Amino acid sequence: MNPAQSASVLFDTVTCANGRALGIARLNAEKSLNSLSLEMIDLLWERLSAWAADPGIALVMLEGSGDRAFCAGADLHRLHAAIMEHRASAARDDVRANRYALDFFTREYRLDYLLHTYPKPLLAWGQGVVVGGGMGLLVGASHRVVTEHVRIAMPEINIGLYADVAGSWFLRRAPGHTGLFLALTAAQLGAQDALFAGLADFYVLHERKADVLAQIQRRVWADDATTNRRALSEILRAVEAPAGATGPLRTHFDLINSLCGHDDPVQVVNAITTLQHADPWLMRAASTLAAGSPTTALLSIELQRRLQRCSLAEVFRAELTASLVCAARPDLAEGIRALLLDKDKNPRWQPATIAAVTADAIDAHFKSPWPVDMHPLRDLGVAAA
Repeated sequence: MNPAQSASVLFDTVTCANGRALGIARLNAEKSLNSLSLEMIDLLWERLSAWAADPGIALVMLEGSGDRAFCAGADLHRLHAAIMEHRASAARDDVRANRYALDFFTREYRLDYLLHTYPKPLLAWGQGVVVGGGMGLLVGASHRVVTEHVRIAMPEINIGLYADVAGSWFLRRAPGHTGLFLALTAAQLGAQDALFAGLADFYVLHERKADVLAQIQRRVWADDATTNRRALSEILRAVEAPAGATGPLRTHFDLINSLCGHDDPVQVVNAITTLQHADPWLMRAASTLAAGSPTTALLSIELQRRLQRCSLAEVFRAELTASLVCAARPDLAEGIRALLLDKDKNPRWQPATIAAVTADAIDAHFKSPWPVDMHPLRDLGVAAA
């Protein structure tokens, strides 16, 4: 096997008309639907940072290997092992002592922030499965393409986590209360609803990908990133497909706003889980929330409410604390066990009901274990001197 082809991320450059280049980063873990490992995060960070500073690179493209997935989220098997090791250690009461979880979430969120603030046009090709950590990669790009095969979701409630990777930021910006509904229910979206929710910018048939690359290669790219962003938008608009039928998120917009519009978080959860409707999409959403972690449900609501006026950098810092607390509490390990290890799909949540989740338990996810000047993500959003 060619060592270059066995790497977890493949990198290539394509020279364009005037000598400037397109940098292509391809997640290369097709068997796991391009699930995101710490190695992949580090490789992406290193190369994308280098390309950002390289005047010869005009724009960057991020894609997944194969046709089945862009990225199916994080490598949860490794995270579960780290959680169990931490739980068995003498430092089990220190959320920072789970070194793998700390490293993974810190470096993942740092990479996601880089994508959101990337100084050059960044094209993400959302084909197939795009869930969890994959959404962190997709939504940060300046040009977010979804194809006819895309399946978007934030399914963390199934495993006792919450919609992280800045989900507390970008879902809050979806129309009405739809972002909260997506965080609570893991509801799956197609291309049309991804566009409606502001999670994508262009709908392009997957078969047109080669055309897009050919047009990028023929283009004369400028020195100015703003000019290049406009040029990339022109290329993508020229190959956009008709939007097609309205998706269920938009169809049920008014109902979703009603369900999620209660001031009391418990009422929000009860309104969704007791819903009776003829649409199977809505009923799957309701049953998913009913079967999900009660702590995750209330935490998801509280995150969107408390962080609604925070900057992107502040959201990532808050989410790092929340994620480490989740890793130290019972539900995340139990959710991964039930879904991916034993596969019995019968998690035993602690606590088992919404009524038993205390305000103190939710508040604990917002108490940073570091002083402000020691936070691992303290430099996000701070201009270089």
